[in-house]
Amino acid sequence: MELTWGGRGGLWKEKIIMAGSISQRTCKAPGHRNREGLTTDQDLLLMQEGMMMRKVRSRSWKKLRYFRLQNDGMTVWHARQADGIAKPTFSISDVETIRKGHDSELLRYLIEEFPLEQGFTIVFHGRRPNLDLVASSVEEAQIWMRGLQLLVDLVTSMNNQEQLDQAGWVTEWFQRGDKNQDGRMSFQEAQRLLLLMNVEMDQDYALSLFQAADVSQSDTLEGEEFVQFYKALTKRTEVEQLFENFSLDGQKLTLLEFVDFLREEQKEKDHAPDLALEFIDRYEPSENGRLLHVLSKDGFLSYLCSKDGNIFNPDCLRVYQDMTRPLNHYYINSSHNTYLLRNQLCGQSSVEGYIRALKRGCRCVEVDVWDGPGGEPIVYHGHTLTSRILFKDVVATLAQYAFQSSDYPLILSLENHCTWEQQHTLAQHLTEILGEQLLSTTIDGLLMDKLPSPEQLRGKILVKGKKSRTIEDVEVEEEEEEELVADQESELDPDPELDTQLQPESQELASENKDNKVVSCLLSCLLICGHVLAQAPSSIPESIFLSDQDSTTILCPDLSALVVYLRTVPFCSFTHSKENYHICDISSFSETKARNLIKEAGNAFVQHNARQLCRVYPSGLRTDSSNYHPQELWNAGCQMVAMNMQTAGSAMDICDGFFRQNGGSGYVLKPEFLCDIQSSFNPEKPISPYKAKILLIQVISGQRLPKVDNTKEKSIVDPLVKVELFGVPEDTKQQETSSVENNGFNPYWGQTFCFRVRVPELAILRFVVKDYNRKSRNNFIGQYTLPWTCVKQGYRHIPLLSRDGTSLHPASIFVYTCMREDLEIDES
Repeated sequence: MELTWGGRGGLWKEKIIMAGSISQRTCKAPGHRNREGLTTDQDLLLMQEGMMMRKVRSRSWKKLRYFRLQNDGMTVWHARQADGIAKPTFSISDVETIRKGHDSELLRYLIEEFPLEQGFTIVFHGRRPNLDLVASSVEEAQIWMRGLQLLVDLVTSMNNQEQLDQAGWVTEWFQRGDKNQDGRMSFQEAQRLLLLMNVEMDQDYALSLFQAADVSQSDTLEGEEFVQFYKALTKRTEVEQLFENFSLDGQKLTLLEFVDFLREEQKEKDHAPDLALEFIDRYEPSENGRLLHVLSKDGFLSYLCSKDGNIFNPDCLRVYQDMTRPLNHYYINSSHNTYLLRNQLCGQSSVEGYIRALKRGCRCVEVDVWDGPGGEPIVYHGHTLTSRILFKDVVATLAQYAFQSSDYPLILSLENHCTWEQQHTLAQHLTEILGEQLLSTTIDGLLMDKLPSPEQLRGKILVKGKKSRTIEDVEVEEEEEEELVADQESELDPDPELDTQLQPESQELASENKDNKVVSCLLSCLLICGHVLAQAPSSIPESIFLSDQDSTTILCPDLSALVVYLRTVPFCSFTHSKENYHICDISSFSETKARNLIKEAGNAFVQHNARQLCRVYPSGLRTDSSNYHPQELWNAGCQMVAMNMQTAGSAMDICDGFFRQNGGSGYVLKPEFLCDIQSSFNPEKPISPYKAKILLIQVISGQRLPKVDNTKEKSIVDPLVKVELFGVPEDTKQQETSSVENNGFNPYWGQTFCFRVRVPELAILRFVVKDYNRKSRNNFIGQYTLPWTCVKQGYRHIPLLSRDGTSLHPASIFVYTCMREDLEIDES
C-alpha cells in the first residue's frame, strides 16, 4: 500500500516495505548529500536509532538525555536514558530553523565546557524557548543538524504548495486510527478515530458511513476504502449547496457560471473573467476540466481553501502602499524592552528577544544601556533583577538580523544611562559593528523641513536618543524613568506574593559593578520602589548635559553625533511642541499619559502626530510585561506604539494582524486625515471624511479545530466564534455565535452579524474561536486578526492561529462577508 509519510499533511511519498520502523523504509530525498558523502537517508536512520546528548537550559542546568526521531518522521522524543520512559519533545512542524553552536548565546557562555562545534540550537516558531543541545561528537551534531534541517525544509516546501491534495491528511488519520498497526481499520478503531478527530457522532450514522465505504465487506477498511470513509466524514455540505446555487447541472461550474460567482459573491467586479480562467487553471484537478474551462466540486473547494479564497486580500500581502512619504506618516511596528524574554522584574535578558522581534517585522527596538564591568556597557531593565547582556552583543545581533524580514529602516531607541567613558564605548560599538548600516549623517540633498521616507532610508539603522543641547534650551527633562516613578507613586499596589529571591547571576554582576556608585535599596523593598538612587558625579561641564532623575550625566559628543533625525525631547504641551520643537524631535509618552491626552485634547494630539513622531510605551506597573491595546493610540495617529512582544494575547494579535499588511515591512501608511497638520479629526468624537459602512458577517462553519486538551482522548470541544471589531470607541464592539456541542471537526453555525462602522479606515477585525465551558470562562482555541482595509468580501476561509501566532493548519472557519455604505444620515 502506498502511503504518505510525514505527520501534519504528509511530506513525501514512499513505499511501505514493512509496517514498522522507518529504518525498514526507503526514504527518497535526492540531491541531499553532505560534504563527506553521507546521504541524508543515513542521517535520518541514525536519528531513529537515537543518541545521548546534553540538554542545556542555563549555565548551571546541563543534563544528559536520550533523543530519538520517531517512526512518523515528524516528532522527536527524549528520555533520561536509552531504555527509559520517553516523552515528546517537539514536532518538526514547530521548528523554524537550526542554528550552529557558534550562533547560540547560551552555548557561547559555555565554550570552556563544550566545543561549540558539538552544539546546535533548535529554534521554534512563536515564543517557545529555544532548545540548546550538545552532542557527544562533532559528527553526531552534524547528523542531527543536517537531518533536522532537511525535515524542516520539506515541511516548509510542502506548506508553500498549500497542500492542495488531502492524501497526506488521509494517511495521517489512518496511521493514528489504526491502533494495532495491522494496516486495516475496524469499526471500533474508526470510533476511536472520530474522538481523535474532535467529533462525537451518532453510532448508527457512523456505522452507516463505515459500511458504505467497506465495499469488500470485510468489516475493516483498507486503502481506497478508508479514503472514501474519510471523504464521507469531511464532506462539506455547505460548500456543495453553494456550488449548486450557481451550477445549472449541479456537477460543474461553466466559465460563465464561475464568472458570475466571482463577480456577484466574491466582489471581484471587472477582474472576474480573467480571474475565472486563472483559478480554473490553478485549482481544477481534472485536465479535461481545465481544457474545457469548467470547475468541478473538488476544484471549487480547492479554490475556496486556497490563498485566493482567504479573507486576507493577497494584494495587501505585498508592499502596496506609497513608501516615499515622511516617516511620521506611518505606523511603525515597535517593541518595548526588546531584550526581555519574560517579565520586567526578574526576567531573562537575551539577544534572542531582538531576533524574535525583528523576525516579527519589528522596526523599532529598545535598548536600555547602563555602565557595565570592565568598561563594557550592559543592557538590562534598570533597577530590577533582570539578567544582563553586553551591549556589543546586542549591536552584533542587530547587524545580522536587522533586515532579514524587512529592508525598511530600523530605529534603535537608545535609553542611555551610561557615564561619559562608556558612552564613548557605545558610539564606538555602533560605528564599528554596524558600519554602513548605521545612518550617521543626513541624506544628501534632503532639506530638513520634513523627515526622510522609509524608501530613502532602506537598509539603514537610525539611532533615536538624546542629543547635546545648551543650558538655555533645557526647560524640562521628562524621560521614561521619571514617568515610571510617577506612575508608581500614584498607582502602585505592592503585591506581597512577589518573589524576592535574588538570582545568583544578578548578585555576581552587582558585585562587579562597583564603579557605578549605585546606592541600592534594601532587597525587601526593591520590587516595591522599583528604583535605586544614582550618586551624581562631582563635576559637570557647563556647556552640555542631560539630566537623569536627580543626577546629571555628561553626554558624549561621539554618541550625540549619531542621533541624526530622531532626537528625543521632553513633552510639555502641544503648544510648546509646536512652537519650540523641530520636525526631527520626538517625545515619548506612557500609556496612561497618552490616554489622558487623547481624552483631553484628542484633535491636538492628532495634529501633533501629523507634524512629528511620537512613541508610546507600556506603564511601568506592567511588571508582568503585559500589554495595552494599541488601537486607541493608533486612532490618534501615534506612530510608535511599543509592545511587549514576548507576551502573547489579544493585544499582540491586533498588532501582528495589523502589521501583516504591506509586505510585513513594519510600516503602514496612516489614513490621510491623520497625516494632515490641519486635521479636524478627534478620535473621541470622530467624524470620518467618508461615509460610515455596514459590515455583514455570516459565520458559516469550522474545519478541523484542534483539541484544547490533547491529553484527554475523549475530550471534544464545544466551539463558538466571537467576532470582535476594534476601532474608534463607537466602533468597538463584539458579537458571538452559539456553541456547537461535541464537534470540533466540522461544526456548523450559520449565524449572521451586522456591524455599523463609523471610521472603517481605523477598524480591525478579530475572529476568535473558543471552547464553551458552562462552569468557567471559555477556553481559547484559535484566532485570526486583520485590518478592515485588507478584508476580501464574499465566501472566505479564515486560517486559525495559535495564542503564539503560529499556524494551526488545517484549522479554519468559513465565513461570508459583505460591505456596503450606510444609508443612514450621520447627524453628528
